[in-house]
Formats: sequence, C-alpha cells, structure tokens
Amino acid sequence: MSDCLFCGIVDGSVPSTKVADTGSSYAFRDLNPVAPVHVLVIPRAHVASLNDLANAEVVAHMHALAVQVAKAEGIDQRGFRTVINTNDDGGQTVFHLHMHVLGGRRMSWPPG
Repeated sequence: MSDCLFCGIVDGSVPSTKVADTGSSYAFRDLNPVAPVHVLVIPRAHVASLNDLANAEVVAHMHALAVQVAKAEGIDQRGFRTVINTNDDGGQTVFHLHMHVLGGRRMSWPPG
C-alpha cells in the first residue's frame, strides 16, 4: 500500500532500525519508545488490522519473532509484554498490523 508508513519501512523507502527479520515478519525499534525495550513486529504483507486478518499464521509468525526479539534483547527471562492495538478505540495509530514488544521494566496493569 503506497501511503502506508510500515509498508514504506518494509520496502526500504522509510528508514528503520532493524532488530530482526524472518522473511515474513520484520522487527524494528519504535521511534517513540514507552519502555527501555520497545520493538515493533510487523508482517511484510499489508494487513490493516486484526479485523482484516485472513490467515492466523501471520500472527503466529509475529509472535515467534517477538519471542526471538525478547531473547535477543535479554528481556525474555524477567518478562515482557506484547500488545496489538486494533482500530481507533484500541489505540491503533498506524493502520498496518503491528505488535509492540515491551520490556526492560515492570509493566503495570491495567494498561492505558
């Protein structure tokens, strides 16, 4: 999708700080981190939100990459949070499916 920020990151026209890449999913550092570790995991194919997901394997691949990122960042043992915001009320601001991997500090509950 030509006007999608994350599609631009996937195709290399928008710079990002790569953390990991599996071929089907791509992980990069969030520009506005809310935790010491804040990485976004996105599918390479454009999916606007969870509501538009046609294949659950997409999210499975994203979760597998999130665990890989957590291990690489050293937050897997103490704990981390994964978050997928969906649509406006869910807090989604970029309409390309993405998962936040947050860690490096204690997370509170309830969020937001």
